[in-house]
Amino acid sequence: MAEMGSKGVTAGKIASNVQKKLTRAQEKVLQKLGKADETKDEQFEQCVQNFNKQLNEGTRLQKDLRTYLASVKAMHEASRKLNECLQEVYEPDWPGRDEANKIAENNDLLWMDYHQKLVDQALLTMDTYLGQFPDIKSRIAKRGRKLVDYDSARHHYESLQVAKKKDEVKIAKAEEELIKAQKVFEEMNVDLQEELPSLWNSRVGFYVNTFQSIAGLEENFHKEMSKLNQNLHDVLVSLEKQHGSNTFMVKAQPRKKTKLFSRLRRKKNSDNASAKGNKSPSPPPDSSPAATPEIRVNHDPEPASAATPGAALPKSPSQNSLPAVVVETFSAAVNGTVEGGDGTVRLDLPPGFMFKVQAQHDYTATDTDELQLKAGDVVLVIPFQNPEEQDEGWLMGVKESDWNQHKDLEKCRGVFPENFTERVQ
Repeated sequence: MAEMGSKGVTAGKIASNVQKKLTRAQEKVLQKLGKADETKDEQFEQCVQNFNKQLNEGTRLQKDLRTYLASVKAMHEASRKLNECLQEVYEPDWPGRDEANKIAENNDLLWMDYHQKLVDQALLTMDTYLGQFPDIKSRIAKRGRKLVDYDSARHHYESLQVAKKKDEVKIAKAEEELIKAQKVFEEMNVDLQEELPSLWNSRVGFYVNTFQSIAGLEENFHKEMSKLNQNLHDVLVSLEKQHGSNTFMVKAQPRKKTKLFSRLRRKKNSDNASAKGNKSPSPPPDSSPAATPEIRVNHDPEPASAATPGAALPKSPSQNSLPAVVVETFSAAVNGTVEGGDGTVRLDLPPGFMFKVQAQHDYTATDTDELQLKAGDVVLVIPFQNPEEQDEGWLMGVKESDWNQHKDLEKCRGVFPENFTERVQ
């Protein structure tokens, strides 16, 4: 009998729940069709919107924090492997081996400590913060259902009151159901009306504490890591002093060695030999260097009348007879408008000048068309006359000191490895 009674109670409860769902569904349909009014609370709806926004922001922050922690762990692993490699290549008879091993151990411990503190002071705090949202979200949904129950009970009671044939028993029961539904709804509503604004305002302090913790932990980590890096640097400096003669040398990229200037010299010597055999040599072609008039610009601001006779600028040559860069330089010099990128007059640079580089290492030329460089030399980079002759990793230029002294590209220019230099302008 007890078992049957238990089953009867369970069946009755299920039937009651089914009836409630049907009543709510019917009430919502009537409200959507405008045949039944709906209790509105704009202030509470705003609180719900804030709650959803806060939940989304917190969820995203939790996801990004987990990604950050995964990155810290990956960096820890990469740093550990790098230090292991250093320990393997560090030979036993080299000075500072024990110090380098100790630094590697401290480096590993520092990464582990940093990761664990981020978990304790940021991630766990984040998990606790977000842990309160599911319960409140469930209560908000339940409040919505109880509001529908309240509206349904209210409408039922009102319909019985305006009926032509009033049944006092039904009216009394409907009133009792209305009072009960209203009480349940209002209890939940009052609690949420207090909790939601408080939760919304708590986000500011949470964000401040979380990011302050992360920033502080990261700052301390980098300070300690900087000390370890400085210690490792000192150990390596000691190693370099003892084995200084075996310092790693920067090497240039291999080149095809087109021997550009060697070909030009052979051609020039051939032309000179032909000219010696001709008693009445014809004028050089317009495109040859000899046909290019020398451009002289007086840098002193003296009046034209004081100029030395015969020192006036030559007449403009035909543009068809000179390379474009010469014509442009000649024309600009005549008009006094040769300018650099900064707007200043630049009459001291070779034609086609592109930019300056400074040698960071000594380079010993291995062919006649290469520049000999010393660390600190400034080179004026110019384009190759034939781009096809440029090898990868090599530039054409003239050392600034040679150009200032000779102003002769044919004599001073040469190729040099780009990785031995650094651009300065």
